[in-house]
Amino acid sequence: LRSYLRDESSRLRLLRRFYEKVQALHQDPEASVDNPLLAFGLIKRLHLDWPNVIYSDEATRNTQALHAGLREVEQELPGAEDLEGAARALMRLQDVYALSVKGLASGVFQRAGQPPLYSPVRRASLSADDCFHVGKVAYDTGDYYHSIAWLEEAVSLFRLSYGSWNLEDRSSLEDALDHLAFSYFMAGNISHALSLSREFLRYADPRNQRVSRNVAKYKKLLETGTGASARPLQRPNSTRLQSRDAYEELCQRPGAQVGLAGLPWSPSTSGVPPHALLGPLPPQAAPEQLLHLGCSYETNGSPFLLLQPAKKEMVRIQPHVVLYHDFITDAEAETIKGLAGPWLQRSVVASGEKQQKAEYRISKSAWLKDTADPVVRALERRMAALTGLDLRPPYAEHLQVVNYGLGGHYEPHFDHATSTKSPLYRMKSGNRIATIMIYLSAVEAGGSTAFIYANFSVPVVKNAALFWWNLRRNGNGDGDTLHAGCPVLAGDKWVANKWIHEHGQEFRRPCSADPQD
Repeated sequence: LRSYLRDESSRLRLLRRFYEKVQALHQDPEASVDNPLLAFGLIKRLHLDWPNVIYSDEATRNTQALHAGLREVEQELPGAEDLEGAARALMRLQDVYALSVKGLASGVFQRAGQPPLYSPVRRASLSADDCFHVGKVAYDTGDYYHSIAWLEEAVSLFRLSYGSWNLEDRSSLEDALDHLAFSYFMAGNISHALSLSREFLRYADPRNQRVSRNVAKYKKLLETGTGASARPLQRPNSTRLQSRDAYEELCQRPGAQVGLAGLPWSPSTSGVPPHALLGPLPPQAAPEQLLHLGCSYETNGSPFLLLQPAKKEMVRIQPHVVLYHDFITDAEAETIKGLAGPWLQRSVVASGEKQQKAEYRISKSAWLKDTADPVVRALERRMAALTGLDLRPPYAEHLQVVNYGLGGHYEPHFDHATSTKSPLYRMKSGNRIATIMIYLSAVEAGGSTAFIYANFSVPVVKNAALFWWNLRRNGNGDGDTLHAGCPVLAGDKWVANKWIHEHGQEFRRPCSADPQD
């Protein structure tokens, strides 16, 4: 586009010069005819020069170059699925972080009466056309809860700029009014649907037969009393999410929005580390548990960690959740992201005996074997030393690298299988006994890991590794490990997951004398 503008500007400068020359020559119309030289010039220009100007080869070449440039990158440009996904991401952020549509459209990430969750350096805003397309995505799927909010904002912005459309806009006030009226009708608010439809006929297209029929229908419904009361709008049910309120409350907590990677880490034998205070202890937890929360240097009896112990922060006792600070270096994180980048594909989830894409997990992932690079091999040795577990295949899965982009999230789930039919059992090495999740990047806001039933969340801490046991010592799943990846509000979240299976760990994490443990 920059090249096209440059070439066209040059062509138009020559065209203006031609116009100004002709204008100067013919200031006196009679002289143009009386002077044989001027008369010849006039005839020549009208017969030869003007067609050359009108049917300019240069103009054609510039347009063809623009079209050719578009064709070169067309396959790399976002498609309809990408646009729909981006719109759904904005709606997800609206819901999970309780943000108003009007605030979002004006570039403000703030809940009512609360400090901003995110304050961008350069404030951006959405146009009326932008808001219309978000609302249209909701409208097309029958989600009138979201379509009404976004289309209302689109109508409001279109009204403010009536008559001054942008070149790139694909929609108009008429489109927004039309979709908004039907959304209100489907939501049971007939009177407002009638008002909006009348506005459409008054300002847009008085002869639109479809809208005219709708007006007649709305009037009849109101006269008969059929549509006298509007039903309260309900948010659509999220896929398999039964603990939505707790999940969203954890994501909204101020502590979960600000990563503490920039704070100095200091080990201590007493005192409570900052991350452990992100959520109150659950009611069943004993206060003395706080005495066991702290920071320390950890070698786990491994010679591998003697010279450089791990920086351990005990986040929770039940479930057992530990955060290891500075677990990898910046260079290692960049290497892992670089190795995974070309292989990233939409993440899938277990569904019965199969794996498939799902709206409750929006991310891209790739798998790296320890033979992919010496950095991956070194990381595998470090994780084995830290956990004391056997990470050799098939006792552990390959390293999974995940990228959460715009609004990327993973709703509450267990890492361990809750059914023996799960694809996890295809490895013939039992269930997932433990998880190591390494934060490969920092984010500006959002993206925390929320443990729903345990009622706490851990923010993204760059280069740190989060560890927890998925199974109890008796082999049963630990219900307190239900966790979620909160939507990324601002930034680009990268993590690496290592899932360790129970086979091969029999003597490394043996059963206890208590069958309930």
